[in-house]
Amino acid sequence: MADASAEITRVGITRARIVAEARSWLGTPYHHQASLRGVGCDCLGLLRGVYTALYGAEPEAPPPYSPSWAEDHGQETLRDAARRHLAEIDPDAAEAGDVVLFRWRAGLPAKHCALLTGPRRMIHAYDGHAVVESWMPDAWMRRRASAFRFPGIA
Repeated sequence: MADASAEITRVGITRARIVAEARSWLGTPYHHQASLRGVGCDCLGLLRGVYTALYGAEPEAPPPYSPSWAEDHGQETLRDAARRHLAEIDPDAAEAGDVVLFRWRAGLPAKHCALLTGPRRMIHAYDGHAVVESWMPDAWMRRRASAFRFPGIA
């Protein structure tokens, strides 16, 4: 893999910049539907916050959602929103700075997202924990549903 800091694109978004922005959210407490660095966020709020820092604004406001929205509606809402604003890639091709969506069980929609920081490393927010950077064990690897790249990343 090429040096991430040397990877400059037409909009100035680099993998190193994405990872640095995601790391600036470490320690932010979990708060459902929030997206305010240092104050509170959920996994989608983390992604929304990183996107806003990179591009200046969110691409769309998410509708209100319950913690069980994926089970309640059975639709790929998270994946479909990601497809509208990010470039879908093969999960096996995902690198630092890319977004991975996870499904908790086969047959259920993806309902969790994380930003990759390196091979099998991710930053994510989940209930009961502050934003953390952690290892992606085999159990998480098996739950990957799809992956996406931010606009302007080669």
